[in-house]
Amino acid sequence: MKAALIIPTRNGEELVRRLLKSISIQTHSCDVFVVDSSSTDKTIQVASAFGASVSIIPVSEFNHGATRQKMVDANPDYDICVFMTQDAYLADSDALERLVAPFVDGEVGAVCGRQLPHKDANKLAEHARLFNYPPESRVKSMADAPELGIKTPFISNSFAAYRREALLGVGGFPSAVILSEDMWVAAKMLLAGWKVAYAGDARCYHSHNYTLLQEFRRYFDQGVFHARESWIRASFGGAGGEGLRYVKSELQFLGARRFYLWPSSLLRNALKLMGYKLGQQESRLPLWLKRGLSMHRGFWQV
Repeated sequence: MKAALIIPTRNGEELVRRLLKSISIQTHSCDVFVVDSSSTDKTIQVASAFGASVSIIPVSEFNHGATRQKMVDANPDYDICVFMTQDAYLADSDALERLVAPFVDGEVGAVCGRQLPHKDANKLAEHARLFNYPPESRVKSMADAPELGIKTPFISNSFAAYRREALLGVGGFPSAVILSEDMWVAAKMLLAGWKVAYAGDARCYHSHNYTLLQEFRRYFDQGVFHARESWIRASFGGAGGEGLRYVKSELQFLGARRFYLWPSSLLRNALKLMGYKLGQQESRLPLWLKRGLSMHRGFWQV
């Protein structure tokens, strides 16, 4: 199956170099397309030097969903569209081959790969990747919703692939979401009868050492997403006890040897919950406040 690998970029010269270098040694061939938001460093030159096809858009035009869909529509000759973000890179030379392997099942519409923490990841960032991206692979359908809840459509465009037929069949990526355009598509696919696979053997490096404020803002945006796209929770259920399970897992991961990190862990998770709950109430908040609380401020039009 013919695959296109699409990467949105913005002032990520060294990150893009690292990512494209990891792509250049892959056992599975694909054509690389970079859509750059008018970088002011050498990102465009680096991408071109690696042979990527580069499209440039104004910063103001970037949209998590619409920009990706624009690249899908502009390249109609590909059966599979793989997406990565500039801050990720492939861990193994057969990572792409393993990512697209589940498409041998004609009912699989999307595949998410495993994310490992970056080498400079702090312990909390390391745990987040180990908790959300286990080594075991799994193929999910609507039948798994009673067990997995909101985790059923879990997927990340930092390292994911979509069958074009399935993607277009659910209307493509949305343009009116603040983030999680990937989960939106996966949920639509599952409701339409497609399966969504998790390939635990397809590995990339990707993690964030978020500050407390960044964590709060990220989860505020998550709350906004789920409030506006309430059909997802209605279809798959909420997180249930997932949050408590995460906190317990994190404290166990830190263990007695890192007891000094427990207060930070508890505070961070409390801020996540606070941000998420506040985001769910965004319809009651003034625009200036939502812009101040949000990680993706460009979403909020003045």
